[in-house]
Amino acid sequence: MSTFLYKIGNTAYRKPWHFITGWLIILAIVVSLIGVNGIHVSSEMKIEGTESQRILDQLSQELPLASGGQGSIVFKTSNDTRMDTPERMSAISKAINEVYVLEGVLNPADFDTGASELTLLMMQNASADQLPPYGYMIMDGIPLPGVLLSSDGTIALFQFQFTKDVNSIPQEVKDSIIEATKVVENEAGITVLPSESLLPLQLGIGTGEIIGVIVAAMVLLMTLGSMVAAGLPLLTALLGVGIGVGGAFSLSSFIEMSSVSAMLGLMIGLAVGIDYALFIVNRQRRLIFDQKLGSQEAASRAIGTAGSAVFFAGLTVIIALCGMLVIEISFLSTMALVAAATVLINVLLALTLLPAMLGLLGERICSQKARQKNTDKAANTAHSGFSDRWIRGVIKFRWPVIICIIVVLGVASTPILKMDMGIPGAATANLDTAARQSYDAITEGFGEGFNGPFVLVAEQENSSSKFTPELIMNLVQELKNQDNVDQVSPLGINENGNLAIFSLIPETGPSDTETKELVTQLRDPDLSILQSNGIKLGVTGFTAVNIDMSAKLADVFPIYIGIIVIFSLIILMLVFRSVVIPIKATVGFLLSILATFGMTTAVFQWGWLNSVFGFDTSGPLLSFMPIIITGILYGLAMDYQVFLVSSMRESYVHGHRGKEPIIHGYNQASRVVLAAAVIMVSVFAGFIFTDDIIIKQIGFALTIGIFIDAFIVRMTLVPAVMAVFDSKAWWLPKWLDRILPNLDVEGDKLITKLNQKD
Repeated sequence: MSTFLYKIGNTAYRKPWHFITGWLIILAIVVSLIGVNGIHVSSEMKIEGTESQRILDQLSQELPLASGGQGSIVFKTSNDTRMDTPERMSAISKAINEVYVLEGVLNPADFDTGASELTLLMMQNASADQLPPYGYMIMDGIPLPGVLLSSDGTIALFQFQFTKDVNSIPQEVKDSIIEATKVVENEAGITVLPSESLLPLQLGIGTGEIIGVIVAAMVLLMTLGSMVAAGLPLLTALLGVGIGVGGAFSLSSFIEMSSVSAMLGLMIGLAVGIDYALFIVNRQRRLIFDQKLGSQEAASRAIGTAGSAVFFAGLTVIIALCGMLVIEISFLSTMALVAAATVLINVLLALTLLPAMLGLLGERICSQKARQKNTDKAANTAHSGFSDRWIRGVIKFRWPVIICIIVVLGVASTPILKMDMGIPGAATANLDTAARQSYDAITEGFGEGFNGPFVLVAEQENSSSKFTPELIMNLVQELKNQDNVDQVSPLGINENGNLAIFSLIPETGPSDTETKELVTQLRDPDLSILQSNGIKLGVTGFTAVNIDMSAKLADVFPIYIGIIVIFSLIILMLVFRSVVIPIKATVGFLLSILATFGMTTAVFQWGWLNSVFGFDTSGPLLSFMPIIITGILYGLAMDYQVFLVSSMRESYVHGHRGKEPIIHGYNQASRVVLAAAVIMVSVFAGFIFTDDIIIKQIGFALTIGIFIDAFIVRMTLVPAVMAVFDSKAWWLPKWLDRILPNLDVEGDKLITKLNQKD
């Protein structure tokens, strides 16, 4: 492997424009495709193979008009005056009529599935205590379609239905809805609050991300000591993100891609792109300084040795990400593939474009002044630097260090026992956002359950049986008698009359435990109302989708972990030719990931330090976050494992024994691993302060996870454990040694071949 990569690096150095031109052509193709196809991003989280998705698919066949998504607009008076004045009702009526004529919005005047007659019949037969505390807004004796009025008359809720899924509706249509209703603010002095589903996705790079890149640039400058050298990792990482994420965008008109996929690719691409290039450039400079090699030979050897570590580190990340494909959830698969492709591109850039750019710079990569300064520094500080003192202290007090780290990370993991999974939404948005204000206004006027209604599909077990108005009324009444049910309304009946649809409003909010329990209760086939009426009941809606997603992820999570662990153990065994080191690396990662989830739970679910991280309301953790964070952190943790321990392995192969390989390898690699970890933490930390709570949670988990794994586990716990095993850490059974291919990651065969040529 090292010999092959040495040849690639040497060729790229000698013929830089061949490689640079090739990559620029690829970038130009990506930009051209984006220009032709445009960017199409959604927030849809479709969960194939679940009960809630089955019901949605059934609706699209039986009652396609009722299978579309729903949007809402809240009208609220600012001075507690009533909403149903002639002037205000006229303005609202004009606004909603403009909404109903928009393409993609279902106009109830044109399409009726029988819901109006059923609702009217129910209201006529209901007693006073059975009627809801709110009512319809009446204008000239006729209810305004889709508009409810709160009991005190200060809040009106306009609910309308799209002809298809909300995420499939172009943002231009949603903007037109908001624009049409915003007119009411000027005409009638009413505050207009769009629901979260109507608001545009925020994909831009914010201040936090820019600061993260600036910090990374400063770390690169301090590590490499040169503006020119520091600029190379940044340039390759930005190009890698441009091609990787840009390539995903260019295909977004053919492949459904979520906003989280793009942001995840951006986060990982920037972090690994900078780290991989940094590791190679640092190795080249060390070869120039320590072995007095010329720039070309040093660059070629750096690609052959450090490049091998980069290749296998990247391969581990890619395997961890692609392991998500076993989950068989399309948006997660897309997310994983975008991130994995971005990592692959950054690996290829580090192995081809980077040596080409080094070839353009030539000997200017290290000035004579820098070479002399390094020589003087090495003579004065040999074996007296901080890293040397640190590693010797860790080895000396290895058992207290091991015990202390295990206890601290164990305590940090305890909040995971109370971790609640869900889909963060308007309920956890910041108080000053339109989505949160709309959520709170709906809660104030109609109850929190209106923010997460269920769609119930009742189907006759005997296909020849029909739903009569009397049966519909009885079913509605029995559903309303269930615990935690506020209101139930019929939405329509299919043409055959054997399938009816209902809207159920729970008393509690979408993220409450009681609401989730209600879904489970309604899905119970032994429920008395189902058996007595001979029907099957299906439940879908926001909370139902949330429950199904969490259940499916819980089922496949052990399989996912098993796949990435097995493949990564094989890779690490091939790289380090050891049994102990791969197992130790995996155990260390388990400590890291448990502590990461524990601290993420404490911050986002319990609200610890919420003001520091820029959010007002605590809530559930993103349901698919554990599997994403596990995959990414496992891959990145193995990056540091490969970078650090490959230096120790190289020292061992070159003759050091006992604890000397640990000390020598640590001194050689710790500085660049420290810089790489600081860079990655800085890049991920920038995403904590974005407005999107999903990106915020992922950014925080990756930041704290990298911090724990790099600084506490890899740079402290790993050498302490290796010191316990001493030379046995490199043990490999002879029979296994014979059958495993020697990949020569440390470059021993390469150096021998080069010395023979000399």
